Amino acid sequence: MSDASPIWSRPERGSRGPQPTHSRDEIVRAAIGLAGADGLAAVSMRAVAAALGTGAGTLYRHLSSRDDLLDLMTDRVIGELRPYPEPGPDWTESLLDLARRQLDLHRRHPWLREVLSRPSALGPEGLAWFDHCLRVLTPVRCDSAAKFETLALMTGMVTLFARTGTAAPPPIFTGLDVTAYPHLVAAFGNPGAPRTDLFERTLRGLFTALLAEPGPADL
Repeated sequence: MSDASPIWSRPERGSRGPQPTHSRDEIVRAAIGLAGADGLAAVSMRAVAAALGTGAGTLYRHLSSRDDLLDLMTDRVIGELRPYPEPGPDWTESLLDLARRQLDLHRRHPWLREVLSRPSALGPEGLAWFDHCLRVLTPVRCDSAAKFETLALMTGMVTLFARTGTAAPPPIFTGLDVTAYPHLVAAFGNPGAPRTDLFERTLRGLFTALLAEPGPADL
């Protein structure tokens, strides 16, 4: 039976059985290596054990399930966001800097967006990251709900842009005949200069919409 308590609150290894030959840290690093090479589907208890040159049973002295392993992997790579930059005088720029770091992290670990879609408790590094984001938002005179919504949507935008691998919309109209659609014809006839800053423009708009400080009439 698996332990219902979060993996973070459990000892590194069970009290029964022989002394394991590999640490929890080694297990997590091996799993991250497999995910980076072959995707998250390649990460199984058996595959990780094989990468370590041991049997799957030895991993269960540290973990109750694959879900435990995925939780540990996620928290480990979130730790790569450290050291956190000190907040600057403009909270918008500081939060954008954190979003860029998040985007770089997701591009280094493409499997991360997949594992984050599963229900799971945040680990210590995830909690530290959100705590720092809230520190950046300390000067903003909004309630906590608005701040949490903003951070959640910021992460959603990061995963979206990490998936597309570009800061521009996908060329969905390439090769299509749009002559029967006058508004599309007009739009393509006057496309304007290429805009490659969609990520930052989107987030700035998001921050403005969700974190607009109340005016005098609202106080």
